[in-house]
Amino acid sequence: MGEEGTRVGVSPSSGAGAPDPAVVAMLEARTAALVGATPRPGTLGLRALVELERSPSVGAIHLVNPRRAGERVRDRTVLSSLEDIDDPVDLVLFAVGDEHLEDAISSAARHGDRSGVVFSSAAGAAHDGTARRDRIAAIARDAGMALCGGGCMGFVSQTVRAIGYLEHAPLPAGPIALVTHSGSVFSALLRAERPFGWTLAVSSGQELVTTTAAYLEYALSQPGTGILALVLETLREPERAFAALERARDAGIPVVALTVGTSHGGGAMVAAHSGALAGSDGAWEALCDRYGVLRVHDLEELCDTVELLLSGRRPPGRGRGAAGRGIAAVLDSGAERALLMDVADACGVPFADIAASTRTALEGVLDPGLVAENPLDVWGRGRDTEELFTDALVALARDDAVDAVALAVDLVSEFDGDESYPASVVAAWNRTEKPLCVLSHVPSALDRASAHKLRAQGIPVLEGTRSGLLALRHLLELRDQAARPVTAPRPLDAARRDRWRARLGRDVFGPGDAAALLADYGIPAPPAVAVANRTEAVAAAGDLGYPVVLKTATPGLAHKSDVGGVRLGLASPGEVDAAYLDLAGRLGPLVTVTPMAPPGVELALGLVRDPMLGPLVVVGAGGTLVDLVADRAVALPPLGVHDARRMLGRLRARRLLDGYRDVPAADLEAVLRSIQSMSDVAVELGDVLRALEVNPLRCTAEGVLALDVLVET
Repeated sequence: MGEEGTRVGVSPSSGAGAPDPAVVAMLEARTAALVGATPRPGTLGLRALVELERSPSVGAIHLVNPRRAGERVRDRTVLSSLEDIDDPVDLVLFAVGDEHLEDAISSAARHGDRSGVVFSSAAGAAHDGTARRDRIAAIARDAGMALCGGGCMGFVSQTVRAIGYLEHAPLPAGPIALVTHSGSVFSALLRAERPFGWTLAVSSGQELVTTTAAYLEYALSQPGTGILALVLETLREPERAFAALERARDAGIPVVALTVGTSHGGGAMVAAHSGALAGSDGAWEALCDRYGVLRVHDLEELCDTVELLLSGRRPPGRGRGAAGRGIAAVLDSGAERALLMDVADACGVPFADIAASTRTALEGVLDPGLVAENPLDVWGRGRDTEELFTDALVALARDDAVDAVALAVDLVSEFDGDESYPASVVAAWNRTEKPLCVLSHVPSALDRASAHKLRAQGIPVLEGTRSGLLALRHLLELRDQAARPVTAPRPLDAARRDRWRARLGRDVFGPGDAAALLADYGIPAPPAVAVANRTEAVAAAGDLGYPVVLKTATPGLAHKSDVGGVRLGLASPGEVDAAYLDLAGRLGPLVTVTPMAPPGVELALGLVRDPMLGPLVVVGAGGTLVDLVADRAVALPPLGVHDARRMLGRLRARRLLDGYRDVPAADLEAVLRSIQSMSDVAVELGDVLRALEVNPLRCTAEGVLALDVLVET
């Protein structure tokens, strides 16, 4: 991109697989053609040419426009067709309207051109009546062409500028590889007043042919790539993307992702609660958790997180989740100190418990009446400001419990020329190797000149209380992820898989089949007897032993309790007889009889097949709470015991498993095994099951019991 960024400070990529040769040809093009070239000012056909001419690697540029053949545009002769060019080109920019796209891409395919950029939306119908997008995608794929777009702004690599509007020239080079579905985000981030430098920036648009996964493969092959930044609406070619994210994780390259819209995870479900529990966001949650992606929720958080990572400094790795660990902050305002603590609490950002020795050191520099604590308000009148703030920042940075330090002040313009705050940060930066940043509460009041000076020395300036704190939280997450065990897949049981695939293919898959499936995968259920009349119901209850439960078994009733289809605690033949008559009269004669389960904590455990990522495992608060409490965790299988434990740890209901009031602690290992067993179901049967849900999964001191199960195929 021509100009070095302010710094890199991150680990280079390693171990990435070879990228698609057509994608390499596109992003490192040496020859190019522009279809739709025109001399008219302000047009796509001229702006794209100006940018293409700024590309360091593009030696030959050919212009094509049948309506302007023979004319000169910027001292280049316009040709009537791509096929008038002697040899195939690496890259074709299609600066034409939707109605001309099919002919232009067909010409490129016949000519043997290797890649292209489609700026227009490619809406409408093709010549054969099919959707234009489908038709041009098929033409490009059949020709082996890479294709950026449609509906995109193009891309800027280290050597090629293939964009349809005018941009800074040159753009700063650096370690960030950006892939975004949004063209507006693409141009905004390239123009952000941040110390961002790019190894690659792609506005991928609709990804008719070339997907995010392909761009990630290329970025990971570049030695300068140190951070991946993603803004995604969906994920195409998920398995390919998984492999790229895994390579990034293994290479220590952070991935920061902003996901927008929905993955339609809940749309896969009609009856099972698991789909509603997973929700439209569950697939993204599962994906980011599996591959250690730092997930942000707006562009401010993305920018602050990327800038903080750019410094290259990481918290010392001294064990995951060590008690008392966290950040430290120095402020000059009691009110903003309280604000910082409130927002940090809401964002889940811990403040470190500083040592007595640190408090003593702070007391030696603070004015009388100020309290040596974290976060620290140091505003006073007795000492030189620069020295005071430097000493406070350094004292906190030296504390073993402190992972990162922030000067959380409003870095405003000082009309008397005072530069104490920036100078104190620089001095502290040079006296510690821990992460250190400025966190400005009011971005609109930020003194850009001071921020620029700090950033030029590699010091992050975060622009917002919430976004800055979340960036610091992501920094801690990155450290914790390095200590996370990598899940080794459990052995596949091919015989079990094939057996249940055959049974799931039957027209009728009843409650007994569902319980048998769970048992085969290691999730126990109480014995159940299917009955069809009152005499059988009373006899079954006697055989099982009182008290018992009666449940309607009428096909098509997914949630039995919602229709009054469950009767609990029946303690005598008379109660069973009356309950059966009620259920049969309202819901039909088919009923199951089971023994009453012991009391315990109720969870919901299931799998749902997401249309984007495939099967997901879901665990949450169960029983009637499943409809009332949005308390769940979602994960991509396969799951090891550490993954299962982490899923449970994300639930508010997790504390109930440790026992409360007169309910004893549950057998936690049995709960973890059941989550792993559901993962096994997802791995072996997730492509043929639409959903499987256990609700409730009763968790007791003796183990777990699947009290009700729903299967959708």
